[in-house]
Amino acid sequence: MNLQPQLKVCGLTKPDQIQELISMNVDFLGFIFYEKSPRYVLNHLNLKEISMIDHQGKVGVFVNEEIDKILNIVQQADLNFVQLHGDESNDFITELRQKLNPKVGIIKAIRIGNDTTENQNKITQIFDLQQTASNLQPITFYLFDTDSKAFGGTGKQFDWNILNEFHIPIPYFLSGGISEENIGNMKTLKQQPFALDINSKFETEPGNKNINRIKEFKILYQQNR
Repeated sequence: MNLQPQLKVCGLTKPDQIQELISMNVDFLGFIFYEKSPRYVLNHLNLKEISMIDHQGKVGVFVNEEIDKILNIVQQADLNFVQLHGDESNDFITELRQKLNPKVGIIKAIRIGNDTTENQNKITQIFDLQQTASNLQPITFYLFDTDSKAFGGTGKQFDWNILNEFHIPIPYFLSGGISEENIGNMKTLKQQPFALDINSKFETEPGNKNINRIKEFKILYQQNR
């Protein structure tokens, strides 16, 4: 278990809030490059502005995007991680890993719904990629989130007990409706998350974060670890 809790705040759109989060030593800053999202970052910031943000944990979130477009955005925005939050295949992930700058990590989201068989198939498929890759580790981190047609930002928690049914081979982010109310339930997880990913529960409206609440949550998170 990582002794120093990690925290990712996703769906960022406002420069002043981004700077406040940096001053709070938030570990990962999430920028959504999915045009259908109400938190689509390019409606608020351009790629050069994102590139000038001085932080080592800038994450670009993509949903079923073309590889060339991902590579272009990563380079222009100077991203540190690519988060694949759609239905990207193992072949897609492998090709992206081969073309991506080796210094840029890949976070693969696995969206958990109500169908037990479907959940098992999703998890097994992605785990297989990691275990069959010989010289290349395609994925740096997994991210488990609540499934939805909108590809995230539901504010709803999935059944964390599902994660106890698997040995998770690499560190993972836990996402989906995380808040002060359920942070204590993390102790039921056999494998603790490397980081928590918070978003919609800490907003006054999409993309507008409640910084004070995030500060309080960060303290609570550290106390629970």
